[in-house]
Amino acid sequence: MADTKPKKILVVDDESDVTELVAYHLKAKGFQVEVVNDPNSSIGTARSFLPDLVILDVMMPDLNGIQICRMLRADPKLKKVPVIFLTAKAEENDRVQGLETGADDYICKPFSTKELILRVQTILRRLSDGATEEPKRLQVGQIVIDIERHEITIHGKPVELTATEFNLLRLLMERRGRVQTREHLLINVWNYETEIETRTVDTHVRRLREKLGTEADWIETIRGVGYRMAERKAQETTS
Repeated sequence: MADTKPKKILVVDDESDVTELVAYHLKAKGFQVEVVNDPNSSIGTARSFLPDLVILDVMMPDLNGIQICRMLRADPKLKKVPVIFLTAKAEENDRVQGLETGADDYICKPFSTKELILRVQTILRRLSDGATEEPKRLQVGQIVIDIERHEITIHGKPVELTATEFNLLRLLMERRGRVQTREHLLINVWNYETEIETRTVDTHVRRLREKLGTEADWIETIRGVGYRMAERKAQETTS
């Protein structure tokens, strides 16, 4: 039987007008909402409220969003709770820092409440879809990854990949349909080694495509952003 309990959202922002606006729209969509305007009490509230998702302002006095996110990720009961950053800082380095800290998404201020709600719903839906145990096998088209055995086959035939290529392909398949920025790939595949330039991602994707052969066009290039594992193969046609 499906869980009908409302999802719990914790909103942390030192500006009360922001939290009031966000809380109003979230409650209108059926969410249970807890608001915190004092960042110093955010972790204590999170531990007692046990939210399903946290919306977190970045620029706050005393304790900023980056610090709070790190504290959430260090807490055994809260480390897997998704975090959406609200930030007035839209530079690439700021986005990378947010993702590296463990945020799942970010929205720049001023923001659309409609967009915020959609992103909240998307993340929670994704978590609900993946609520069962992690898959031991992934398949896209004729590409099959056996995670436990660390093996990949294409059209049933084994393909040799480097560890980095394997991790890159696995991440793209796990997040199928979602654009992965080059910076996000650096963080999650290379552990964001600062000496690695984003062009290294392009080089590895090119080599990976070569090894995928006829299945290469499952990996789409999103110009100026990054890559995505397609929902449908580029050459796929309907009969």
